[in-house]
Amino acid sequence: MKALVFDALKNNWEDSSGFDLVDVPKPGLSKGDEKKVIIKVSYAGVCGTDKGIWKRMVFKEQILGSLKEERKTKRIIGHEFFGEILEVGSMVRGLKPGDPVSCESHVVCGKCYQCKLGEKQVCTNEKILGISMDGGFAEYVKVPSHIVWKTDLKKIRPEIAAIQEPFGNAVHAATKVDLKGKTVAIFGIGSIGQFLTTVAKGLGASQIIGLDVNKKALDTGKRLGLDQSILLKQGKGYKQQPDVVNKLRELTAGVGPDVCFEMSGHNSAVNNAIYSVRRGGHVVLFGLKNDNFIFEDFNRMVMKGLTLHAVAGRQIWHTWETTRGLLEDPKNGVQKDVWNIVLKNGKGTILDIDSFSKKTFEKMMHENSKFLIKF
Repeated sequence: MKALVFDALKNNWEDSSGFDLVDVPKPGLSKGDEKKVIIKVSYAGVCGTDKGIWKRMVFKEQILGSLKEERKTKRIIGHEFFGEILEVGSMVRGLKPGDPVSCESHVVCGKCYQCKLGEKQVCTNEKILGISMDGGFAEYVKVPSHIVWKTDLKKIRPEIAAIQEPFGNAVHAATKVDLKGKTVAIFGIGSIGQFLTTVAKGLGASQIIGLDVNKKALDTGKRLGLDQSILLKQGKGYKQQPDVVNKLRELTAGVGPDVCFEMSGHNSAVNNAIYSVRRGGHVVLFGLKNDNFIFEDFNRMVMKGLTLHAVAGRQIWHTWETTRGLLEDPKNGVQKDVWNIVLKNGKGTILDIDSFSKKTFEKMMHENSKFLIKF
């Protein structure tokens, strides 16, 4: 079967980039797979994490370490996908061949302290599809049945079904704080920031302000519901930018936003969020980067009474249920906006696997905040 992989035998992590399209054995069910299923993949979503792996900026230790542990050299990338169940193990219940499904990307143990508390998104023993175990950038994928999520294709189109997982990231972030009537600032209007804009709007935020270095991303954000936008200069180092903080205060009658979402993973953006949020406000941290971050003026965080929230993945399955409700409801226009605006009605945002080349993939990464691979 065709698959997009990082090949550790062929590529040195430090001086390579990209994925390789290779032919690998199709997965099958054998002894020990009684609770697993085989999915025939239809669409897979490309996200910021995949772009980070492409550029060798994230998850080095997890990918190389898991390959060494499994005594393998190739890791199939991809953790957002949608398809149809092909086979089920003998102990699988509630799923059958032909079921249309997506998957939670965090493969949790269900036995650790966090899992027993209902906090599976921070499982001690988790593995992640496409990172520490083979993922969905392939024609077929084998996964544990407990991470499979059935989808109603009468209510959610298959291309949108493929990105329920990343949309759920935005839902999880947005539900850390009650947004009804709140002023919200979103630092980073990439794909998750765009999803977050639609979710915040749907949850009743009174004003949504988007900040990004990319004017094109901000223009997309405006179409999705941003009330105000601020075009940023690329921050250097870790320090907050006084002009950004002052502009946010100006847009909020001198008070500052009630909630700041840091979705970009840049140190300066974290400090911009901390400096601009109102006294007693909330900062939600989602952006990822493998690096040490500096909090500028720690005393400010304490004396302003700020609350910082770190968001990892999705709450299983609570976030998925909320996501389903938002996407299946035609009245809120969320699914329509994601398809028409984020995915551009499929025009230039769907790459057939047979047309893959590194040049084409990089071009689509540059031109789109979100795109899909069709298998």
